[in-house]
Amino acid sequence: MATAKKAPAKKAPAKKAAPAKKAAPAKKAAPAKKAAPAKKAAPAKKVAAKKAPAKKRTPNAAFMKALAPSPALAAVVGSTPLPRTAIVSKLWDYIKKNNLQDKANKRMINADAKLKEIFGKGQVSMFELAALIGKHVK
Repeated sequence: MATAKKAPAKKAPAKKAAPAKKAAPAKKAAPAKKAAPAKKAAPAKKVAAKKAPAKKRTPNAAFMKALAPSPALAAVVGSTPLPRTAIVSKLWDYIKKNNLQDKANKRMINADAKLKEIFGKGQVSMFELAALIGKHVK
């Protein structure tokens, strides 16, 4: 019976060989990396396939609604009712024509006499433009 108890003790060192098995999954990870580039190529084809049948976006009707500008805004863009997008476009044309973009920071717009009535201050950020125009259209 004593020999039977010793036999399991000999098996215990065999369990220490398990760390060698941990090294084996590391080897399996290397072939997985080789398979990964093949997977990347397949999604690229799918993306290209999705872009081909894509339809052109239709603009939101709210942006296309003609709005009447206030007298201060009409001095810059004209008095005829225009969509919001056209008003912003004409305003940018006026800004570029009169060189009103700040030379050092192109995101800032320096207001002249006409724009100061619209903006309410001497210099505004290009990101504030749409919000400031919203107050001058109906």
